[in-house]
Amino acid sequence: MLIIGRITSDAVVKQLKDEKQVVNFSVAENHYYKPKGGEGVQTTTWYNCSYWISTAIAARLTKGALVEIVGRVTPNAWIDLKGEARASINVHADTIKIHATGKSNTVVSKEGALQPSGTEITEPVDDLPF
Repeated sequence: MLIIGRITSDAVVKQLKDEKQVVNFSVAENHYYKPKGGEGVQTTTWYNCSYWISTAIAARLTKGALVEIVGRVTPNAWIDLKGEARASINVHADTIKIHATGKSNTVVSKEGALQPSGTEITEPVDDLPF
């Protein structure tokens, strides 16, 4: 399944008991439609995503980033402590393509290397390309 949406919170890397690591994040996808003769309706679908291939991408999966996810979708249903039915949609991502970045904990140097946000980049301010 192909999902295009925005990341709702920064990705988290989890270490499992068997030394495997997984990147967990959530994506919101907005849908807009207008029924005949009615007002426009906007709905949002949330997906809980996991990526098992590499943890290196976690630093780029920040809140607000626009991503394209391809993967296997599985539903999850349960009864909560209050006895109410709950459900979620889980995606085991095979491919992640980042179309636009969100907030960032890193900055990019002139050479293209990622550096922590506390690192100062000495670049002339008036050397902007526009």
